[in-house]
Amino acid sequence: MAKKSKRLAALLEKIDLNKTYGAREAIETVKGLASAKFDETVEIALKLNVDPRHADQMVRGSVVLPAGTGKSVRVAVIAKDVKADEAKEAGAEIVGAEDLIEDIQAGNINFDVLIATPNMMGMVGKVGRILGPKGLMPNPKTGTVTMDVAKAVENAKGGQVNFRVDKQGNIHAGIGKASFSVEQLSENFETFIRAINKHKPATSKGKYIKNAALSLTMSPSINVDAQELMDLK
Repeated sequence: MAKKSKRLAALLEKIDLNKTYGAREAIETVKGLASAKFDETVEIALKLNVDPRHADQMVRGSVVLPAGTGKSVRVAVIAKDVKADEAKEAGAEIVGAEDLIEDIQAGNINFDVLIATPNMMGMVGKVGRILGPKGLMPNPKTGTVTMDVAKAVENAKGGQVNFRVDKQGNIHAGIGKASFSVEQLSENFETFIRAINKHKPATSKGKYIKNAALSLTMSPSINVDAQELMDLK
């Protein structure tokens, strides 16, 4: 425990907890906090001025990060015939229909993203209670229910990040790795924020992004200028 506290104390010396950082400076600072034995994820946390209990204030969608996420993603596709062939050609690791549903029912979930064609959603509904809590249920809003399965597979493998506001109005997402360059992280960061801004509900009044913070998997977080983020269109 002492070792962990010593590491944390060393990281806290590198940041100013009372300061609100500009986006670029925040990214540069966060990169300098890398201290784990693995390539830590750069994580963004946003507090939005929305009430997700109202359907018209639910912020949910997906965005493809230009520099990717740095993660290896295993993709499964529920499709038949030509669409199943397209999924395989696009690089999906697992492709199936009834057999894949049976695997999921048996608890064999060996994938990070699940894509399905619209005509298969009746079948997918049977395992919704298993997929839902894991955040794996295909959804048109995140591009995972589609006839263009090849594009969906490419997006999933190429850096697509799904986001959804929680009950308290928070959004968390990984936008890259500590090993990424400042330029790569900045590009991913701005792309992600622009997507959040595009999803601003018309009924959300006042300051849309109330608070923003950046951190690494194993680091304390630093505050980011929310107004600067709202200006990104």
